[in-house]
Amino acid sequence: MLENRKNPRYKSFAQVRIPKFLGSENILKDISITGFCIECTVITEIQPGNQYQVEVIPEIASNLGSFELTGECKWVQSSSDSSEIGFSVTASPKGKLFQRYVDYLAYRNSST
Repeated sequence: MLENRKNPRYKSFAQVRIPKFLGSENILKDISITGFCIECTVITEIQPGNQYQVEVIPEIASNLGSFELTGECKWVQSSSDSSEIGFSVTASPKGKLFQRYVDYLAYRNSST
């Protein structure tokens, strides 16, 4: 799935929250400038086709503050005790923090 993308996705260790849907026990599995995937330990009511405000809390090593993205849910895959949710990025009010985080992940990925 990751190999067929226009923009590379980078593995992440950030936490994410979607108010009213997902608390703080969720991981940003991967991210690019055009989309991201969330892994959560609960079954979710998030629906494909809807837009959601997503708060991203980067890992401490990034030295970056949290930022919000608006994402459109593209797909949801649920098992008995967890879910993965794919989003496309539709807006980034703090675009510089978002871009710096993706740049940090790209650098981290290239140095390993």
